[in-house]
Amino acid sequence: MSKKSNPRQYSSIVTDGYDRAPSRAMLRAVGFKTEDFKKPQIGIASTWSMVTPCNMHIDKLAEKAAKGADQAGGKAIIFNTITVSDGISMGSEGMKYSLVSREVIADSVETVAGCEGFDGLVAIGGCDKNMPGCLIAMARLNRPSVFVYGGTILPGCLKKKDLDIVSVFEAVGAYANKKISQKNLTDIEKCAIPGPGSCGGMYTANTMASAIEALGMSLPNSSAQAAVSNAKSIDCLNAGKAVLNLLKKDIRPKDILTKKAFENAITVVTALGGSTNAVLHLLAIAHTANVKLSIDDFTRIGKNVPVLADLKPSGRFVMAELVRIGGVTPLMKMLLDKGLLHGNCLTVTGKTLKQNLADVKPYPKKQEVIRPFTNPIKKDGHLIILYGNLAPTGAVAKITGKEGAQFTGRARVFDSEETALKKILDGTIKKGDVIVIRHEGPKGGPGMREMLSPTSAVMGKGLGKDVALVTDGRFSGGSHGFVVGHITPEAYVGGPLAVVKNGDIITIDTVKRQINLDCSQTEIKRRLTKWKAPKPHYTRGVLSKYMKSVSSASLGAVTD
Repeated sequence: MSKKSNPRQYSSIVTDGYDRAPSRAMLRAVGFKTEDFKKPQIGIASTWSMVTPCNMHIDKLAEKAAKGADQAGGKAIIFNTITVSDGISMGSEGMKYSLVSREVIADSVETVAGCEGFDGLVAIGGCDKNMPGCLIAMARLNRPSVFVYGGTILPGCLKKKDLDIVSVFEAVGAYANKKISQKNLTDIEKCAIPGPGSCGGMYTANTMASAIEALGMSLPNSSAQAAVSNAKSIDCLNAGKAVLNLLKKDIRPKDILTKKAFENAITVVTALGGSTNAVLHLLAIAHTANVKLSIDDFTRIGKNVPVLADLKPSGRFVMAELVRIGGVTPLMKMLLDKGLLHGNCLTVTGKTLKQNLADVKPYPKKQEVIRPFTNPIKKDGHLIILYGNLAPTGAVAKITGKEGAQFTGRARVFDSEETALKKILDGTIKKGDVIVIRHEGPKGGPGMREMLSPTSAVMGKGLGKDVALVTDGRFSGGSHGFVVGHITPEAYVGGPLAVVKNGDIITIDTVKRQINLDCSQTEIKRRLTKWKAPKPHYTRGVLSKYMKSVSSASLGAVTD
């Protein structure tokens, strides 16, 4: 039985009554007709821009979503928010704005929808931070909402080999190691990104799109469609229509975003071998929805969920191959049938997850992208939460099983990503080293940069199994190797990472889930008493504001 609803709860305040004539006059100028003032207003949040291929097509998708909302009896209004490009800014000072953009997107979507009195919302995102940013805004507003993923890019191809953006980053390392020529590097650069869509492996964009579908906040298989496809156009049209159904039934984001829904998202991310950024973003969305989720939930759930997807960066296939065999829904059906998903969770279809998956067909028998439970990539989760004297409040590792389970080595300490990258590329880093990159946390960066350039350089130099990398920054979904990020407390606030010295022995044990500095607690305290906090890099502007308000990565790096 549906709840009693008021489909114009917010727009009526803006448009109804003689005193609202000025508002109606302005709305007529942007296309409203008299009859439109009696319809629910649906905001279509578009993250379109020509900043990045991830989002360059989203203006057209927004038009499709608006058409769907109009067809279902609403009045759609398209508006824009920002996006930044992780792939373009990676390895530069500009990357400090990446995680910050999640907050700017959330703030701007909330601001426009709240100000204009939208009754419902469709948000369409492409690049990584668009998705959690939009979900945070939806949770804050708590108005009937549907998220649409802009879709994955198709792979580039060179000499019959699929390429993507990580192929280019790793080619840089290979060139530095004289494994490929300048011409080879240029050829890869020219072929890797053939058109619109988000980065093509199970990197952060595809990870978060899948997580949001598992949360129940997007329509079935929205996370597994090519950016340029008829399926994606239909998805957008249907999303616009779905919001009107949610308005009719008065189903709101906080009805969907329950603890069980977040457990479903963690399960799907684990089975897909998804990005470590999912930890950061799911914590932040849960915080906004007033759901108690912690980093330890990833450990609890991961112990029972295998990694089944053979997807890049550590696997063989790109997301387009998963799309080709049926997308994410058959995997979710497998997990549901195994008792690993909560089937009674409500979704934006107005139905439960179990109802959505009832008629989903299994994957083709000869496909190799998704493994059976009898032959997993890894028997338990790959997102390993570590504690120890180097990370008293936690750290996050991405261990697929190909890197080994333990690593002990000598610390090579760097106070920025750039200095570390230079020493990786020039051959200073040797087998047995633990690369330590600090002062890159949420406050210390500020902005918690992704370390794709250093990790890709390590892989390109052929050191993927021979060195480890630890940081209070974070990793791109494209990073792989023996890497540990999100070390908390971060160095900038006086976490133990701040006092690691060159030559110190660091041990990472993913079986015991520990990361430790081979120093006594007394020695660590002695070093910390002599430590002085560095001066902030920025004292004005958005990065300064962010540094002053952002929480620890172990809490999702939230700002409210």
